Amino acid sequence: MPLSVGSAQPYPPQQQPAYGAQPPYGQQPGWQLQGPEGFGPPVVAEKKRKGWIVAVIAALAVVLLGGGTVYAVSAFSGGGTQPHEVLPSNAIGYLRVDLDPDAGQKAALFQLSRKFTFSKGKVTEEDPRKSLFDATQADRDNKIDFAKDVEPWLGSRIGAAAVPSGGETPGFAVAVQVKDEALAKAGIAKLMGDEKYGLAFREGYAILSDTQANADKYATGPTMSENAEFTGDIDSLAGDGVLSFWGHLGQLAKLSAAELGPEEQAQLDKVKNARFVGTLRFDSAFAELTGSVRGAEKMVDGDLAKADLATLPGSTVGAMSISGLDQVVTKQWAEFEKTMASMPEVKQFMDQAKQNMGLTLPDDLVTLVGKNLTLAVDEEGLDGDMPKGGVRIQTDAAKAQAVLDKITKAFQDSGQPVPEFGKVAGDGVFTVGTTEDYAKKLSQQGNLGDSETFKTAIPNAGDANYALFVDLDKVEKFYLGSVEGDDKANLEVLRAVGLSGTQSADSASFSLRVLFN
Repeated sequence: MPLSVGSAQPYPPQQQPAYGAQPPYGQQPGWQLQGPEGFGPPVVAEKKRKGWIVAVIAALAVVLLGGGTVYAVSAFSGGGTQPHEVLPSNAIGYLRVDLDPDAGQKAALFQLSRKFTFSKGKVTEEDPRKSLFDATQADRDNKIDFAKDVEPWLGSRIGAAAVPSGGETPGFAVAVQVKDEALAKAGIAKLMGDEKYGLAFREGYAILSDTQANADKYATGPTMSENAEFTGDIDSLAGDGVLSFWGHLGQLAKLSAAELGPEEQAQLDKVKNARFVGTLRFDSAFAELTGSVRGAEKMVDGDLAKADLATLPGSTVGAMSISGLDQVVTKQWAEFEKTMASMPEVKQFMDQAKQNMGLTLPDDLVTLVGKNLTLAVDEEGLDGDMPKGGVRIQTDAAKAQAVLDKITKAFQDSGQPVPEFGKVAGDGVFTVGTTEDYAKKLSQQGNLGDSETFKTAIPNAGDANYALFVDLDKVEKFYLGSVEGDDKANLEVLRAVGLSGTQSADSASFSLRVLFN
């Protein structure tokens, strides 16, 4: 099969630099990795179609996210062409992995590697691409030597794009960064064996697809960097991470449109122009997965209430807050009732709630979840029989008290014990706590936002519409006693977890952070 090969060769074959060494012509070096002894389950290649391509993509995720992979810092920041600059502009999905990111993330990963027992002191000169290669070849019969057949041409970045095919299954294009096109052509041929594929080259990347015609088309046509929606979405991330992803929700959903019912089709219309984008990045103090949904329609009505966990008591060890549940209950109740018709036990329970407690549904439920619902657990009392915790609801406090009174009376009339809760009815806020003192404390303005741990875990807390926070340092004594040795040492490194995000009619965002000591 004839292959389309360009002329640009960043390195003549006789001048290939060692991995991690400074190359000529301003090219950026790679970075180093020590793979773990157990590299996770072997990646099995798909024999009929994507083969080695899919295996590489999957193994890259294993390299970055699993098994305690460790990277050493390089003096240079990652630069150069990104995969999306050579992949086709009509892509509806995209995944990128970079083994040579910017210097800040390399330094952060290096610092993190010294915190865990499975990685401390294990940074070596080993090439991360070799660990990746070994993982992809675990179940393959071909005898390929990495140093001879792969290392001389393989770069540090790879991107994969899903493209429309006209059918239910999308086509694909994969961009693999290469240092020498002639060597890459020979090496890929050996890797692919008898499997059919197309190969072309573009701006330092090998473009692979299912046919030569498609590879040639993708290597010469417009690129994702010319797609204004895509570039706007990527730019919104404010910097590349080690791994990034993007997808057009509407186009991807169309792949299964034939299987959707009328209600699902209506929901699909709300995201027909929506895209999602995200990245995984590292800081010396935390790892963060962040992203957003953009271009959706009517996801919520109006502006949601703020889920500001920063106003909770400073002694809070864990909390969760979510806004907009009132809208969800109101909009989905009719669908929920249809579902209940096929679930007799659930329907019976709801009927009893109406009859025995005198509840009016869904109105009373809407009152109880409110515009915002915040749950909190306090550090004080965790060692006792009754931890201090409570719920703070942005709602009509008088109505909430009336609903709670209905429920309490129903329990008393049936002879069942009713716990004594503390209750505080404020202006637009109803607070319930396990004790009177804690209910009062929870109803007041707190100073959790002054905590450095909280501020790192929940960035822009005042803007969030939903949030989750757990201070692991304050609760680790309850679970560290059941582990020992390296497991205990590694758990002690974990400092806190924070999840936060915003939501509006046409967009949503999230940030998930794991903090380290």
